[in-house]
Amino acid sequence: MATFDYEPSAIDLAVIDTEWPLIAAELDVLDAEITLLYAEDHGGPTALDWRRLRRAEARVTRAATDNATRTDPRRAA
Repeated sequence: MATFDYEPSAIDLAVIDTEWPLIAAELDVLDAEITLLYAEDHGGPTALDWRRLRRAEARVTRAATDNATRTDPRRAA
């Protein structure tokens, strides 16, 4: 088993910070999907549940587009 004895560098943290909006948007999609699964036990998903999922998916698309058009912080340093 490999062990790591180092902390993330400032550049590593900058990359994580840059990617965080996409990570958060993906977590919102996951949360909306889990809500849909649990709704099946309570009469099925509502229109609001489906709307929440569509909006979360749209946030992922926007965040991914933003990430693709940003300057790579590793190159800027």
